[in-house]
Amino acid sequence: MRVVITSSGNSPDAKLDSHFGRCSYFVFYDTVTQGMEFLPNPYKEIEDGAGTAAVQLIASRGAGKIVSGEIGSKIKPLLDSLKIQMIIFRNKEKSIQDIINLLNH
Repeated sequence: MRVVITSSGNSPDAKLDSHFGRCSYFVFYDTVTQGMEFLPNPYKEIEDGAGTAAVQLIASRGAGKIVSGEIGSKIKPLLDSLKIQMIIFRNKEKSIQDIINLLNH
């Protein structure tokens, strides 16, 4: 399964970014191959609709789960309709690698 984690940077040591639609990077993690890809968020600076655009990007890349610190209320119905699970992770001090370790257990 492909999992997307919102990240503040482009390395496994980066911290979780708590803002889904305006995060700095999306980390696409494959739980089967354990491959990791860091993608800069192309919607971080847009005026309106960053969350919706981000969901469409994530869905087009086959993600089944999103891990973020916060996901807006307008995004939940869209994720539900696409059958993408949301995982809200409130500990912003965890690194991307820490979160991946938790996903693997």
